[in-house]
Amino acid sequence: MRKIVFLWIALIAVSMNAFADGKVSFTASAPDAVAVGDQFRLSYTVTTQKVRAFRAPSIKGFDVLMGPSRSQQSSVQMINGQTTSTSSITFTYILMATAEGDFTIPGATITADGNQMVSNSVQVRVLPADQSANGASSGNGGKQSGDVASRASSGTSVSNSDLFITATASKMTVYEQEAFLLTYKIYTLVDLRMFDNVKLPDFKGFHSQEVELPNDRRWRLEHYKGRNYQSTIYRQFVLFPQQAGKLTIDAARFDASIAKATQVADPFEAFFNGGSNYVEVKKTILTPQLTIDVKPLPAGKPADFSGGVGEFNITSSINSTNVKTNDAVTVKLVISGTGNLKLLSNPEVKFPEDFEVYDPKVDSKFRLTNSGLSGSKVIEYLAIPRNAGTYKIPAVRFSYFDINSRSYKTLTTEEYELHVEKGAGNAAQTIANFTSKEDLKVLNEDIRFIKQNNVTLSPKGDFFFGSLTYWLLYLIPGIAFIAFFIIYRKQIAANANVAKMRTKKANKVAVKRMKQAGKLLAENKKDAFYDEVLKALWGYISDKLNIPVSRLSKDNIEEELRNYGVNDALIKEFLDALNNCEFARFAPGDDNQAMDKVYSASLEVISKMENSIKH
Repeated sequence: MRKIVFLWIALIAVSMNAFADGKVSFTASAPDAVAVGDQFRLSYTVTTQKVRAFRAPSIKGFDVLMGPSRSQQSSVQMINGQTTSTSSITFTYILMATAEGDFTIPGATITADGNQMVSNSVQVRVLPADQSANGASSGNGGKQSGDVASRASSGTSVSNSDLFITATASKMTVYEQEAFLLTYKIYTLVDLRMFDNVKLPDFKGFHSQEVELPNDRRWRLEHYKGRNYQSTIYRQFVLFPQQAGKLTIDAARFDASIAKATQVADPFEAFFNGGSNYVEVKKTILTPQLTIDVKPLPAGKPADFSGGVGEFNITSSINSTNVKTNDAVTVKLVISGTGNLKLLSNPEVKFPEDFEVYDPKVDSKFRLTNSGLSGSKVIEYLAIPRNAGTYKIPAVRFSYFDINSRSYKTLTTEEYELHVEKGAGNAAQTIANFTSKEDLKVLNEDIRFIKQNNVTLSPKGDFFFGSLTYWLLYLIPGIAFIAFFIIYRKQIAANANVAKMRTKKANKVAVKRMKQAGKLLAENKKDAFYDEVLKALWGYISDKLNIPVSRLSKDNIEEELRNYGVNDALIKEFLDALNNCEFARFAPGDDNQAMDKVYSASLEVISKMENSIKH
């Protein structure tokens, strides 16, 4: 019996060791930016519960209001038959920023699982106190720096200082083809839900390329003109001016929806607003117009100027300098650097006159940066010598305008001496080359052979027109059409009723859209996910009630649903699903948790609507 007990204890110990993660980590976390007077959390988390001797570093530049407080967390998960467990201990301090500047909080030390560990250090930027309209600072009342919505002005209006969008250019004076960065940035003190409509300028006079931004847009605290805003970059473009002069970038228009907290606790207003103390406010935002001074390129352009503006380099190579007649010779040029790479013209390689020259092949590999396109452009030139001898391929000259020295620069590749020997065969051979064994060319083959197959002759006057086959080709399709019409006439009549078909397929279309939203949820594409859910909700009601989406609004949808026998509780649930979807899109917090709630609530309300709407 004693042996059995010891065996069970050993098995449990092995299982617990298998559950635990093998690697212990010790990390520190704090906000990137806070304001003077703000309170915030400094946390140290170790992924084990076998700890001792925690020692915090010397914290300078902040007042320690509380801490360290200790909390424990543990969880067990089973995925695909494999059980894993996680456990951790967090030591938390409540700090208050007292002076503006950039501060570094060193790492703490701890003994975990018998090993001494040091956490990472954290950098915190302390911004000046928020200078609100009444002179109160952002730290009053002990509010967190992220709670900027409460600092906005009272009432249901949104002022231009509560929410605005800036359009800034990295350079206001540039040369033709010189790249610069245009940034649209949002600054807000209110709860921005979404943009109903966005109209950007057409960038007339510029070649534009949009910078790809991360899908999970991060909001940061930023001090701007005496106020502390939550800010994020909305869109960025790299622009290349195509002409000299004063070029104008027109204003961009943003139609925003804002959730504004009501200050008056009116029970009747709260009742008619669905029990919420928030109202939806619409605001149109226009960015300032920008004027870019574009200078023409200086005079004295070299004859072989490629149109390049930036900073470039060029190298060359040849596959062989000893070949035979009818063998391919490949000269490769590689232009690398940063600038308007996409708009460069190809340099000229001058092969000897009796060489057969093919069009060059170009392979561009570059990425978009704030200074333009960075990468390389590979150009392969192929030629075939037909006669033996010694030839020279001259150096290639490449000229461009250097943006750093504000002058033209000419780069030169090396010169090649090519030795061609007499090869087997003659110039009438078929040549297959250009590195990838493509583009065949047949020389001296201008005579085609006479066809020698058997020929079938028909009697004179024997025509297809009027024959039995001719009439059958008319009769058979006609008879088939009549038969199909008789068989499927009921289905044709049903399909003719467009309203009935839309109503019948409403749930199917909504389910298809929600499946697509589920994929976007798994890929964590926040904006696309909320767009797809809103399309599913509005599209379902539009199809089910046979009312165009343009005629539906939150104001009239209650009456329309009530006419179809939907009870008030379900109508409120549907409107809440719409409001939650719009609100969660721009609300700060846990994106994954908000997206999960919106997804499940939307699926549930569509299912209930399907069983409730009466026709």
